[in-house]
Amino acid sequence: MAEEKQKKEKGQQQKGGGQKGEKKAKKPSPEQQAAGGDDQPQQPAPPARLAIQYREQISPALMQRFGYKNRLQAPRLEKIVISMGLGKAVTSGEKGKLEQAEKELGVIAGQKPIRCKAKKSVANFKVREGQETGLKVTLRGSRMYEFLDRMISLAIPRVKDFRGLSPDGFDDGGNYNFGFTEQTVFPEVDAAAVTFQQGMNITMVTNARSADEGRELLKAFGFPFRTEKAEKA
Repeated sequence: MAEEKQKKEKGQQQKGGGQKGEKKAKKPSPEQQAAGGDDQPQQPAPPARLAIQYREQISPALMQRFGYKNRLQAPRLEKIVISMGLGKAVTSGEKGKLEQAEKELGVIAGQKPIRCKAKKSVANFKVREGQETGLKVTLRGSRMYEFLDRMISLAIPRVKDFRGLSPDGFDDGGNYNFGFTEQTVFPEVDAAAVTFQQGMNITMVTNARSADEGRELLKAFGFPFRTEKAEKA
């Protein structure tokens, strides 16, 4: 009887050791569960709202406005360039401002900015050739339309004492330039963490043939241009 009990105990120990040695199956991560697992392919992001609006409403309206027969002749937005000039901060030795502005611009644009270097040395401004003096981001495609949507619907209404954008900022090629005096107009930037105010310049690059075509294109997107009544008031 004693020998049978010992055999049973050894068999149970061997079974328990085998169970411990077995590898447990890994649980899928929350991201994999949200995506539906590894086997199912991830679905592409939906197109931007303004991209659909341009294709279905704005482009046909512009074709009728200017008498174009081909939709490729209608003016369209090609890219948006956001730039920040930080020459004063760099020349004064405050390199931390450049890094902080780089982070904030990356949050605003949703894309990492590139650092622009001075092409020439200017002694009066204490600028040396090759010195990093600014930041720039170029947006195209869906990111461009998403940034445009956020800027029109969220950032511009938050500008203090806003009376409309100047309609005279167009060049002969239909490109429009304007700017913001502070980065906190974008809700993506945490105003409590901002240590200094930094403005930015925004260039809307279009394929328009004239300033009138570029102005009509941006009006169709919802740009709030200043009117004569507002200027008189």
